[in-house]
Amino acid sequence: EKAVNLKKDLAEMQEWMTQAEEEYLEKDFEYKSPEELENAVEEMKRAKEDVLQKEVRVKILKDNIKMLATKVPSSGQDLATELNVVLENYQLLCNRIRGKCHTLEEVWSCWIELLQYLDLETAWLNNLEERVQMTENLPEKLDAVNDALESLESVLRHPADNRTQIRELGQTLIDGGILDDIISEKLEAFNARYEELSHLAVSRQIALEQQLQTMRETDHILQVLQENLVELDRQLTSYLTDRIDAFQMPQEAQ
Repeated sequence: EKAVNLKKDLAEMQEWMTQAEEEYLEKDFEYKSPEELENAVEEMKRAKEDVLQKEVRVKILKDNIKMLATKVPSSGQDLATELNVVLENYQLLCNRIRGKCHTLEEVWSCWIELLQYLDLETAWLNNLEERVQMTENLPEKLDAVNDALESLESVLRHPADNRTQIRELGQTLIDGGILDDIISEKLEAFNARYEELSHLAVSRQIALEQQLQTMRETDHILQVLQENLVELDRQLTSYLTDRIDAFQMPQEAQ
């Protein structure tokens, strides 16, 4: 009777493992939304816990069959053979579920990381857009134009590392068929805005550089002219002080 019960327990264990394999490992999952992906991660965590909890039952079966084998070698030998098959299948099931759980957790982490990089770069784009808008309707003053140019250039010096991460993370998920529609839409919107704002910012940078150059040249000309006027005023004042007749002056002074 003991052998019969143990044989029944082994059969039930094998049946449970077959069901677990069908439910957790053989289903075709499609992750088209973050909610579906998150639910799949939580389900695989529960599956991993469920399978590992059966380890106690497997150990009890193993100990009982060993004990029976010492008392009734013939029955124990047959059960030991069945036990080895169950133990191999159980270990394989544990490894496969651990592997799938780890994979899904990595995928979820990849998605969260992608969102974080997108948030960082979106904040930078917002800042860039604000700086570009600040370059409009500037007062015609050299300091104002120079400050606006330096402010814009400081934002444009933003490193490209985050955009590289966005591209690689997005491509990894899309290649795996995970959230591909959502990610493609997000990347398309981000890249379009990035290209538009970058082009606009560089155009404004070039325009400000040209404006600044023109203003500096004009400022230099005015400075030279002012210096010449000061010198001319000094000479005329000197002539008047010395009561020199206009016809005695150099032609340019006349």
